[in-house]
Amino acid sequence: MPRTTLVVTLIGSDRTGLVETVASAVAAHQGNWLESRMARLAGQFAGILHVSVPSQHADALAASLRCLEDLTVAVAVSSAPEVAATDEAGVARAQLELIGQDRPGIVRSLSAALAARGINVEELETECGPAPMSGETLFRARALLTSPDSQALQSIREDLERLGADLMVEIRLNTP
Repeated sequence: MPRTTLVVTLIGSDRTGLVETVASAVAAHQGNWLESRMARLAGQFAGILHVSVPSQHADALAASLRCLEDLTVAVAVSSAPEVAATDEAGVARAQLELIGQDRPGIVRSLSAALAARGINVEELETECGPAPMSGETLFRARALLTSPDSQALQSIREDLERLGADLMVEIRLNTP
């Protein structure tokens, strides 16, 4: 039986049982929940979900998800299984950690330096919180970076050292 993979984005007011409601809709259409990233941000629920569903149920699942109460939903057909199989070979990976006093423009500056070297930000998690001793607001970022060129990940180290000095933040790049 042919299957379709869907990438679903969801956003709306957070409430108890929301993930279960989405999971029930996926299961009702014989879908398989493959991977997801979901979080509560500023009282809102935000998520992205990758599902596989029998092709004849894809449109019905998309319609069912779009009808969920108080939730904005976008559904895109994905070719992820084919892409993942070809993309994994030869991809260099690194983890980036950044911490420093919060200020506007940190993510813009960091992402510009990475893009200039052709490095992809595969995952990015950021947060602001009080510093342990001073109470000043600290900005923290963790990112998973990928590049088809392992040399690009090595050469970005110098760029990140300069950027860290300019922004007065600490940046660590860990490569396997």
